[in-house]
Amino acid sequence: MTTPASSPRRAVVLVSGGMDSAVTLAIARELGFTCHALSVSYGQRHSAELDAANELARTQGAAEHKTVGVDLRSIGGSALTSDIAVPETPADGIPVTYVPARNTIMLSIALGWAEVLGADDIFCGVNAVDYSGYPDCRPEFIAAFEKLAGLATQAGVEGRGMRIHAPLIAMSKADIVREGQRLGVDFSRTVSCYQADAQGNACGLCDACRLRSEGFAAAGVPDPTRYRQKA
Repeated sequence: MTTPASSPRRAVVLVSGGMDSAVTLAIARELGFTCHALSVSYGQRHSAELDAANELARTQGAAEHKTVGVDLRSIGGSALTSDIAVPETPADGIPVTYVPARNTIMLSIALGWAEVLGADDIFCGVNAVDYSGYPDCRPEFIAAFEKLAGLATQAGVEGRGMRIHAPLIAMSKADIVREGQRLGVDFSRTVSCYQADAQGNACGLCDACRLRSEGFAAAGVPDPTRYRQKA
């Protein structure tokens, strides 16, 4: 469960296949971590993002990549895990694309794998600036989960602690684009769209596409996204 002091620093990095997790993986690598990439197949609308996650882990130097299955479609409650239409225009409040407890579940799986690896660090790409208003993307949530991790793990009980890193949490989408460019992230390999087709081509209309497109425009960077149709 633990690693010798001379071993490289290990981190579990949640990689969804989208632009934010791609930049997060690159940041963790730059900080000197040996990165163990983790994706979750939770019953989302398409597998294109998981294909992208696998490609990102391979091309961005992850030591390994694991995909864990969790059937959130069995409880539904989201346009991403049930037969609810994905909104194509902005709306007030928490949108129906919010997947109940998704980040809590993903971080919990990452926490378990981190214990097995002897890693005390977990990275996730949540963002609380240009985002859809999901409650589990806020700094308060990350701080609370880190506290839980300290109580619920061997690392925490032994006094080493478990650190939850959310390096993008205060960045705008434009900032994330610029950071990705600095780190050499190939955004054309990423899939952010809620309703991408099997090839990963984006709809150009959903909230994720809108935020992504606005981020590239604000950063003054050409948008490499493959669209089925332009918004």
